Amino acid sequence: MRIIFWGTPEYSVKSLEVLKNSNHDIVAVITQPDKKRSRGNKLIPSAVKEYALKAGIQVFTPETIKGNIELINNLKKLNCDLFIVIAYGKILPKEILDIPKHKSWNAHASLLPTWRGAAPIQWAILNGDEFTGVGIMKMEEGLDTGDVLVEKKIIIESEDNLQSLSKKLSDLSSELFLKAITLIEQTKREKIDNLIKKQETFQRELKYARMINKSDYIISWKKNSIDIYRKINALYPRANTTFKKKNLKIIKIKILTTNEIRDNNYKIEKNFKPGFIIGIIENKGIIISTKTDPILIIEAKLEGKNVSKQNQLIQQLNPVIGEKFSD
Repeated sequence: MRIIFWGTPEYSVKSLEVLKNSNHDIVAVITQPDKKRSRGNKLIPSAVKEYALKAGIQVFTPETIKGNIELINNLKKLNCDLFIVIAYGKILPKEILDIPKHKSWNAHASLLPTWRGAAPIQWAILNGDEFTGVGIMKMEEGLDTGDVLVEKKIIIESEDNLQSLSKKLSDLSSELFLKAITLIEQTKREKIDNLIKKQETFQRELKYARMINKSDYIISWKKNSIDIYRKINALYPRANTTFKKKNLKIIKIKILTTNEIRDNNYKIEKNFKPGFIIGIIENKGIIISTKTDPILIIEAKLEGKNVSKQNQLIQQLNPVIGEKFSD
């Protein structure tokens, strides 16, 4: 199959790599334009562009998509069988989706129609979902509304964070793309419609995974410990609080149950509202009060410092019982 690959971040690279190493022909890559991502305002290419250039694949980085006649003409000239799309970053209009012989297909990192939208992995963790997965979907103009050709479900482990779950789903996407392309290649076009499933047939709740905004990263210590734990994992490594007027990113925590506190003979203060330091445990970390169970901060990054943990973190923050972390 002659394929044009659309993708931008590191998450997309695994699928591009797997397809490049398959018996299919990646004739071009479309990715977002280089962006200024460093203090020196140096233009940095996307992860997909970096891989594609090293692999000798021609790359297009259009500034605009809709109404871009030059892009549309170039895509038509390439005479492709499929467009494969994963985390490209812009909505593709129908005039582009319909160009390939076998149309355009997307890997979406959720069990559709649950978590349509920009941040499905984050919202699955934030919501405490037991499962997530990947669906290979025939693209249409609606937001993640297309029919699903293949899908696979995986468990969200209790220790999964955005990084670990993204890695699992990126790998799964590459696996399912190969399976989907084989089905498309071996099945006559009119019969593919018999294999794909409308999203409503899955009988799942429709939910939208809106983009994560700046305020979402701020930890509210007035929440229960489970919600705080989910936020830190879902927004890894950027969930943050303020300590001594400096930003503190919380990287890793542990919820301390009553039994664990008793069994380990942890000495903690009990008469503080949420958000206060109530214990400092050598070789472990700093204990903070919440609405429910206290949490142990194991790993964090103070503004202007490297990531630190356990005793190094205690020394860096120099905490005192009764000091407050602000929301």
